[in-house]
Amino acid sequence: MALPFLPGSSRNTHLGQEKFHKSQHFDHSNGIPMLVGSEKPGIGGERLEGQNIKPKHSVYPKGQGRDLPSWIAFDKQVLCFEAYFEETVPFAQNEKHRIRKCQIYFYLEDDTIQVVETQYKNSGLPQGTLIRRHRVPLPPPKDDQFYNVYDFNLNQQMVLYSRTFTLTNCDTFTRNFLTKLGVQLNEPINVPDDPYSNLRKQWDEMNPLHPYERRDTLKQFLDHDRELLRFYCYWDDSESACGDLRELILLYFLADDTIEILEVIPPNSGRDARTKFLHRSKLPKTGTISEEFYKDCDLAVGGEVNVWGRRVVLADCDDFTKQHYRSKYGIEDFTPVQYKVPPAPELPKPVPPFNGFGSEEDSLQACLKLLPKPPRKDFNKFMEKDRCGLNSNALTFRAKMTTDTFEAERVFFISFHLCDDTMSVVETPQKNSGMLGGRFLERRRMKKPGQELFKSEPSEYFTAQDLYVGASIYLCGKVFQLLDADEYTLNYMEQHAEEFPKANIGNILSKLRSIPEGKQAEVRKFLALGDPGNTGLIPYQSFRSFLMGLDCGLTEHEVLVVSRCFSERKQPEEDVGLMLAVAQDFLKRKSFQELHELARAFRQRDRQKTGRLSTKETRNICKAFKLPLPEKLLEDLLSKFADEDKIDYNAFHAGINWEDHCAPQVMPEDVLRFVVNTRPHVDGAALETVNYSTLLQDVFSSTSSNSDPTTSS
Repeated sequence: MALPFLPGSSRNTHLGQEKFHKSQHFDHSNGIPMLVGSEKPGIGGERLEGQNIKPKHSVYPKGQGRDLPSWIAFDKQVLCFEAYFEETVPFAQNEKHRIRKCQIYFYLEDDTIQVVETQYKNSGLPQGTLIRRHRVPLPPPKDDQFYNVYDFNLNQQMVLYSRTFTLTNCDTFTRNFLTKLGVQLNEPINVPDDPYSNLRKQWDEMNPLHPYERRDTLKQFLDHDRELLRFYCYWDDSESACGDLRELILLYFLADDTIEILEVIPPNSGRDARTKFLHRSKLPKTGTISEEFYKDCDLAVGGEVNVWGRRVVLADCDDFTKQHYRSKYGIEDFTPVQYKVPPAPELPKPVPPFNGFGSEEDSLQACLKLLPKPPRKDFNKFMEKDRCGLNSNALTFRAKMTTDTFEAERVFFISFHLCDDTMSVVETPQKNSGMLGGRFLERRRMKKPGQELFKSEPSEYFTAQDLYVGASIYLCGKVFQLLDADEYTLNYMEQHAEEFPKANIGNILSKLRSIPEGKQAEVRKFLALGDPGNTGLIPYQSFRSFLMGLDCGLTEHEVLVVSRCFSERKQPEEDVGLMLAVAQDFLKRKSFQELHELARAFRQRDRQKTGRLSTKETRNICKAFKLPLPEKLLEDLLSKFADEDKIDYNAFHAGINWEDHCAPQVMPEDVLRFVVNTRPHVDGAALETVNYSTLLQDVFSSTSSNSDPTTSS
C-alpha cells in the first residue's frame, strides 16, 4: 500500500533543486525569441506527473549546428523522394489494383511534408497535390509526434494518413544531405508495373492517333511568332506558249508552318500586278490534299518545291534564313543559284552644255526630268551652319585690290557664309576717296576663275578652305588679297582645324620641324638677337618677317596661327564707369525700386559699422534682393570694389544708384558685351610679343626656355 501524498509522508523532490521559476510559453531558440508550445511544465521546468512534452521541430540537439534559426539556415532546401502507393480497384474486370506514382517533399525549415502525384493524360483520377504541405503526425500509437528527417529512407514504407507509401529513389541533393547526417541509405528500387497502364499502352499502339485529337501548336506560335524564312526563287515557264521566267519570293512562317509566295513583276513587263502568287497556307508535297506538308527541313538553297504542279527552284535566301539553318540544322553551304542574265552595262547619258540661261543647276534639272523641279539644297548643312544667336557661322576677312591704281587704297570686307557657301563683299567708306562704299557684291556663290562658261561638267565654286589670310581670290574681274580676319573667324578655323589645314597647328609645327639641322642654329641665333634681354619674348612683326623669310612653305595665315598659339596677349582692363553705367541701365529698364532697402540691408549686416562687408556677404545680399544684373557683370563690379576680400558697400551702392547718381546713356554694343559674356575685340594686329622659347622647345626640343638659344643644340 502506497503512502498518501502528504507532506512528511513522501520524499521531497525539490531537494538540491536550484530553479524554482514559473514556466512560460516563450523561450529562446538559437538566440531567437519564439513560442515554444502551449504545454507548460511544472516549477523550475520539471515535468508534471504523467506529462509528455511533444518534441520540437528540429531534431538536432541544442547547442549544435549554426546559430541561425532553422527557417533561415534551411530556407528553400527540400528533400525530394520518389514513391508509389497501391490502390485497390474492387469493381473492375480488367484490373484489381493500380500503382500510383508520386513525389514526397520534406521541407527542412519546418519539418513539413507535401505529397504530389504525377499527372497522366486521360487517367480519370483526381491527381496533383494529394497531401498539402503541413506537419504530418506519425501513425498511432505515436500520433502525438511528427515525422522528422530520420524517418525517411529508401526501400522502406511510411504511412501517411492510413495510406502506405513506398520510397523508391531520391535526388542527388537528398542523398548527399542524408549521408552527411549519418543516415545509411538503402539501394533504390524499381516501381512495379501497373496493369492498367500497360493495357492503355497496348491500346494506344493499336490506335496511334485519333482523327479528332487536336495538336497543341501554341508553344510553336509563341516561340516563333513574326519569324519567317525568305527564299528568292524562280519558276521557269518558258516551255509553255508565251511563257517566260517568273521571279518569285517564298515566305515560310515558322509560327504555323505555312507558306506564302509573292511574284516580283519587273516594270514594263506587260503583266498585271498581282497581290500574291500563292496565298498563305500549308503546302502539300504531292500536290494533293494529304497529311504531308512542306516544313523548314524540306527547304534548301538549290532545292525544288512542288507548288501545285509548278516546279519552283530556290535560288537564294536572306541572312535571317541562313542563321536559322546554321543554328538548327548546322548547314553552312548557301551557294546561290544564278538564274538571272547579267544586266547590260548602262549607257552613259551625256549632259548637254550649259546654255547660259539661269544657273547651271536649274538647266541640269531640265535635262534630268520631263517636269523639272528646283535643285535640292543641303538642308542639314543649312540647319547646322545657319546663324544661331551670336554665332554667325560666317568667316569675315579684310581685303584690298591688288592693283597699282588708286583702287589699292580701298578697304573691303569679304564674308563667306558656311550654311550655303555664299560670299558677299562690302566696301568701307573713306573720306575724300571718291567712293561711296557699301555693298560691292551681292551675296551669292562665286565661281573659281579659269573655267569654261558653256560646258557639260558642273563648275567649281569657292569653298571655305580657299579663304585664308594671305590668299588672293578673283571675284568679278577683280583680284582681292586677304589681309586679315576677325577674331571669330580665326577662332572658328582653329577650333575646326580638321576642316581648315591652314589653321592646323600640328601641320604648321611639322613644317617647322622639316627645317634642316643646319638652319636650326641660324633660327636660334636670329631669335636670340631679337631678344637682347634674354626674356624669351620677341616682337610679333620681327617674328612674322623671319618666318615668312624661311623656306619652309608657310603662308601668312599659318604664321598668324603659330604666333597666336605662342603669343603673350593681355586683355585690356574694363572701364569701371562703363560697367556702372551698364549696371544702371539694367536696373532702370527692370524698374528696380528697392535701392534704399538694399542700403539698409548693407548697414544692418555691418554690425561693427566699418562701412565694409565681405564679398560673400555682399553677393548674398544682392542675390536676396534679386538684383537684375547679369552674373558676369555683378562679379566684375564686386571685384572692382573689393579690397582684400572687403567691399566698400557705400561706394558700390552709390555707383549703381540710378535714382540719385544717374550715369550717362550707354551704347547697345556695350550692353550686349556684358550680356553675352564676351571679351573686347582682339585681332591679329593686336599681337605684340611671341614666346619663341616655348616654340623652340616644342619644335626643336630645346632644354630650357631661358637659356641662350645660340649655344643650345
